[in-house]
Amino acid sequence: MASKTPPVLGLRALGRATLDRQLLLRRDPEHRMTAAAAVDHLVGLQAQNVKPPYYALAARLHAFRPQELSELMESREVARLVTMRSTIHTHTARDCLTLRPFAQAGGPDRELRMFLKRLDGVDLDRLTAIGRELVEERPRPVGELRDALLAHWPDADPLALTTAVRCLLPLVQITPRGLWGRSGQVTLTTAEQWFGRPVEPAPRPDAIVRRYLAAFGPASVKDMQAWSGLTRLRDAFERLRPELLTFRDESGTELFDLPDAPRPDPETPAPPRFLPEFDNLLLSHADRSRLVPHEFKQRTWKGNQARCVFLVDGLLAGVWRLETSGTAAQGTGATITVQSFGTLTRAQRTAVAEEGERLLATMTSATAREVRFAEFTD
Repeated sequence: MASKTPPVLGLRALGRATLDRQLLLRRDPEHRMTAAAAVDHLVGLQAQNVKPPYYALAARLHAFRPQELSELMESREVARLVTMRSTIHTHTARDCLTLRPFAQAGGPDRELRMFLKRLDGVDLDRLTAIGRELVEERPRPVGELRDALLAHWPDADPLALTTAVRCLLPLVQITPRGLWGRSGQVTLTTAEQWFGRPVEPAPRPDAIVRRYLAAFGPASVKDMQAWSGLTRLRDAFERLRPELLTFRDESGTELFDLPDAPRPDPETPAPPRFLPEFDNLLLSHADRSRLVPHEFKQRTWKGNQARCVFLVDGLLAGVWRLETSGTAAQGTGATITVQSFGTLTRAQRTAVAEEGERLLATMTSATAREVRFAEFTD
């Protein structure tokens, strides 16, 4: 008997499904998700910079308070460390201890190979042992760690030494780094020391495939490989095939999904959303056309810096920036400047302004708030 042809999901259907799983399609006050639950569901938040995780949750959660995530960091329920693609993420404690081993080959090991030529004469096992001893004796600022390592390898490249230790060990950026409204230099210790328990064995890829699809699906094998930085994940999808649904996108690529995952009607309204730089939504698929129109795909970056972007009707529509002024004594002001890539309808402009005002009220204590529209300049 001939096999059944998988249904085709158009770009709009894929976009609505992904927005729903990314908590960006609706904010339900009756079933409010906590910040901790959101970080877990989303399999972490991009955190190359300090503020983006807060803005990422503000876009996704009803009545989010920045202090909620900050308190989780202070209580060591979440933390900042390198995982997927060797980039810094904010993860739950459990994911810090399990996803780092899972992501090791796809990020840290790959980054380490880039520095090996600058580590001639450095025994990596000894470097790992000395690095661990140093950061577990007490958390070390990066500069102090570098100087301590140079005492053992005075002729080595300083950046290569510290980068190698970061790649070889699961190092947490401890607080106050990452806390809302506070500052702190990057200071490192091991995840084991910070959480008081050992790093766990890497989970089977099958378990992470399920979590990835729950947060980013429907998706192809290449999509998950782009998110994780890993290769050769086809076998995990094949093992799971009997319990997954399969689809095709409009170009014929096979997509996988969890049977009970939401796939909303393509005509479901998608309100505007303001996203921070490096948001997971735009970095977790090999094919991003479900969210990024082809003509705009080069506009999310300026040089090597990602821009803050906003969505309209479920698609990338422009960039934004937030500026503050004044003092508590004088009265403070906060302005979001919105630059759209195309023409917004009057209704869309109003909705964008309302979302911008909500973001200002959530993320600033400004006494004067304004949303401005300006022409896009590259």
